[in-house]
Amino acid sequence: MDIKKLALLGCYFLFLCIHFSYSQYQAESTFGKGLFNIVGKDSSWTAKVGARMQILAVSSWGETQDRGLGNPEQNFLIRRARLKFDGFVHTPKLRYKLELGLSNRDISGGSEFTGNTPRYILDAVVMWNFYENFELWFGQTKLPGNIERVISSADLQQVDRSLLNSKFNIDRDMGLQLRHHFKLGKKALVREKFAFSQGEGRNVTVGNQGGHQYTSRLEFLPFGKFISKGDYKGADLSREQTPKLMVGVTYDINKDAVRTRSNMGTFMQTDTGLYETDISTLFGDFMFKYRGFSLMGEYAHRDADEPVAINMDGTETGDIVQVGNALNLQTGYLFKTNWEVSARYTHLELDQEITGKNPEEQYTLGLSKYIVGHKLKVQTDLSYLDVDNGMDEVMFRLQLDVHL
Repeated sequence: MDIKKLALLGCYFLFLCIHFSYSQYQAESTFGKGLFNIVGKDSSWTAKVGARMQILAVSSWGETQDRGLGNPEQNFLIRRARLKFDGFVHTPKLRYKLELGLSNRDISGGSEFTGNTPRYILDAVVMWNFYENFELWFGQTKLPGNIERVISSADLQQVDRSLLNSKFNIDRDMGLQLRHHFKLGKKALVREKFAFSQGEGRNVTVGNQGGHQYTSRLEFLPFGKFISKGDYKGADLSREQTPKLMVGVTYDINKDAVRTRSNMGTFMQTDTGLYETDISTLFGDFMFKYRGFSLMGEYAHRDADEPVAINMDGTETGDIVQVGNALNLQTGYLFKTNWEVSARYTHLELDQEITGKNPEEQYTLGLSKYIVGHKLKVQTDLSYLDVDNGMDEVMFRLQLDVHL
């Protein structure tokens, strides 16, 4: 589908929404609650239509040969531009979510395995609460991986996610998920999440290329639920009046994986087809919030049975699984004026003997102004990247978020 057809489809959908807004009941909506909120006359279905965009400016300076900072680079871009649709059909126990990405960064990565087309679809998933606290998901959406990745890009505490996430996250995939939760005592909550997926990432159209991917996550909330699902949002905008903590662990195994970062990265091609190897990823993370203070921590480790792709004759193809580990710590404090200061430390250490990459450390200071929560905010941060025996870098970013 080319961009003209997508634009026509979007216009047609908006036309239908306008038509339904007159023929059906449209609930009153405020800023950040969606462009349209529609309920069928018999209340058997709902549809909320939203849009959001992130406008980003980036300036960076790299280390020169005389050990000073130079080589300045600037970039202005639409980091994200998305349309979102969600609601329920037939019964509130049968929900759906559809999210489309329209920016170049969102739709890039097309290949022969995605039909050589832009990857417009981010989420297309149906969620069925079929029995008590059990919910079955079917479609394409985020896997239950590290907390930083599952937090929406709309709800981040800093301009974007960390180096840990960029190298180790397991992102989105097609498949099934089973989710369940139960209480321990009066407050404590346990959540279990299991996923069975294709293993090649989002928008793959040529069928399963290797084995399958299996993901399990366990979460423990000793002090009960966060307000407004704050365990999966950056900053303590709800200003929790009692301490809240969520601790989680995820184990993911991608059997016969064909990409360099499990279900992400480049496809590993040899002279006889795709290279396959088992890739496992482990995450441990936590989120703590109390009266405007927040603290998030993550650890990631990735391993592979045979991380170096080889041809039939034993020669290396140049494709290497990105094995190693990383640590990410992030904290912030939200003042009563809705200004927030934040800080992040990330240590990234890929296996140097296998990948040839030097360890990296990044230090980031952030400043955010939440005008209407995460729906309208301005964020800026300054980062220093320290590369072991390499070229260091300083980066400044400024971003505006608008969510309708």
